[in-house]
Amino acid sequence: MDFEAFFAGELDTVRADGRYRVFTDIKRHRGRFPHATRFIDEDTQAVTVWCSNDYLGMGQHPAVLEAMHSCLDECGAGAGGTRNISGTNHYHVLLEQELADLHGKESALLFTSGYVSNWAGLGTLAGKIPGCVVFSDALNHASMIEGIRHSRAPYKIWRHNDAAHLDELLSMYGPEVPKLVAFESVYSMDGDIAPIAEILDVCEKHGAMSYIDEVHAVGLYGPRGGGIAEREGLMDRITVIEGTLGKAFGVMGGYIAASSNLVDFVRSFASGFIFSTALPPAIAAGAAASIRHLKNSSAEREMQQERVAQVRRKLDMMGIPHLDNPSHIIPVMVGDAKKCKMISDWLMDNHGIYVQPINYPTVPVGTERLRVTPSPVHTDGDIDRLIKALSEIWSHCELARMATAA
Repeated sequence: MDFEAFFAGELDTVRADGRYRVFTDIKRHRGRFPHATRFIDEDTQAVTVWCSNDYLGMGQHPAVLEAMHSCLDECGAGAGGTRNISGTNHYHVLLEQELADLHGKESALLFTSGYVSNWAGLGTLAGKIPGCVVFSDALNHASMIEGIRHSRAPYKIWRHNDAAHLDELLSMYGPEVPKLVAFESVYSMDGDIAPIAEILDVCEKHGAMSYIDEVHAVGLYGPRGGGIAEREGLMDRITVIEGTLGKAFGVMGGYIAASSNLVDFVRSFASGFIFSTALPPAIAAGAAASIRHLKNSSAEREMQQERVAQVRRKLDMMGIPHLDNPSHIIPVMVGDAKKCKMISDWLMDNHGIYVQPINYPTVPVGTERLRVTPSPVHTDGDIDRLIKALSEIWSHCELARMATAA
């Protein structure tokens, strides 16, 4: 087989479909984000980032940076090993305590990313509990799907956010069958929010464990940033809460929070945890500082909500179509892969506005979009420039508009 020809042919197909992904080379600037510098060969361009998952700008918060600098000077760069072999730094322990407290759980466990925490957490629980059957929401993240597949446990897919369908599927199995229900709180592409209470009612009816992915909610919702489950007073009813440190908390890493025995079980059997080098201590120190700050400050959350509402109002005034949802994620709907990529390139080249095109397989064909994520650090001027540029390109592309708000 001509492997190089095969690789080239597959890539050519992706390019022809308008799905080829190009990395945007940028450098964020402390104290000035969302403004950044884009690197294009030997040239540079000033850009405003509108698609970051650093939802609250905590990646540049003074308390986070100070904690990381201090820990770096104190401990050095890396952890020096896996958690089992010399890599458990005291800052990891402190961070896990902060996370357990954040979610009202007995214990928490760190992973190198949210992807790994889902893959290892779900894979270990479903794979090691004898006879376990997994029930997965139809729109669960790829990391959850991979964890479930890795477990080799039988699984059923229930219609997105449909608690009645989940009830119907769970009813097919008797009380002697171990059951694990996996779902998210905020879904990252459509921005919709799960009916958590209804899902937990069904789980409890059938004696099923509940596993919720709160990666797009932690830091952003709840009086202390514990997520949607905290906001709705439901954390104590959930078996496992999974989250990330790489979005609203502004650093990197993933985690689960649960009972001491469940966390210890995953710690003892998850290969993705056992054989991975631990996070650098400075990362753990920065994440802990971010969590502590957001437990006590609602200012960032309130400002972000105001910015989101302002962007939505101005999109409505211009008739730019976007999915109406109750979260901070604004999907601006294009519906064509090539046009979506072209619009993204045009915004960047002509206005220095960076919004990544979201195409298949991340979203279904025909639902291509620009995923806009306003933050507390976007100014009124930033918002006005975004809306004006979107309206200009919408007219240029002769794309349909919604009826404008009165």
